[in-house]
Amino acid sequence: MSAITFFATTDLERIVGFYAETVGADVWLEQTDCTILKYDNQLLGFCERETADTEGIVTFVYPDREGVDAMYETVADHARDEPHENETYDIYQFFAEDPDGRTVEFQTFLHPTDEV
Repeated sequence: MSAITFFATTDLERIVGFYAETVGADVWLEQTDCTILKYDNQLLGFCERETADTEGIVTFVYPDREGVDAMYETVADHARDEPHENETYDIYQFFAEDPDGRTVEFQTFLHPTDEV
């Protein structure tokens, strides 16, 4: 069993390019006006529409700080802040914006109970 989270976008090619070429997701399925991307165990669908869905947060979880830091170097021009510890949630994280203005988080759990 799996799940797909869909978002509307006003520029399908640009948003797919960001997640595929910059973040590292793979194109899983192309449809008429939608593209479904796969990143590890996460499926994200983006569909061309007149307005973009920008609510919520798309979070990518890495096994360690090095993975978060590497993504910061990759998406620094989209970043809202630098990687830092968040004691409230016991994570190391930073936030960025995708081309639609959607919030994207890159994080690792500092003391995970299971391997990600």
